[in-house]
Amino acid sequence: MVTRTGGCLCGALRYEVSGEPLRVGLCHCSDCRKESGSSFVTFAVWPSPAFKSTGEVKIFAGRGFCPVCGSRLFNPGKDETEIRVGSLDNVPAGLEPQYEIWVVRRENWLPPLLVPQYSQDRNTEESD
Repeated sequence: MVTRTGGCLCGALRYEVSGEPLRVGLCHCSDCRKESGSSFVTFAVWPSPAFKSTGEVKIFAGRGFCPVCGSRLFNPGKDETEIRVGSLDNVPAGLEPQYEIWVVRRENWLPPLLVPQYSQDRNTEESD
């Protein structure tokens, strides 16, 4: 079984996930853009029992971050935990996005991936 590790910029908060993710995606929503300071966020979702972390985690609006350096790492949940792929220690081999969400907010210079596209959240509509 594959185990991946990751953590924050300062090293105070660490995590690991076991097995393969349930899904991998790109999000272009305004919340993800603001929290990352980037044009989109790449994320992967694992069952919560496959996730564990060490160190202090602060939560704001369901989003976990390091209280020392402010790195955004994961969204812990009861059933699923969403990891920011960029916070993994190693190059995220095999974690290719399977869909894009909130493409109505995607930068016009960024071409769509050849995966299902959702105007907003994938749980609220059919793909385009």
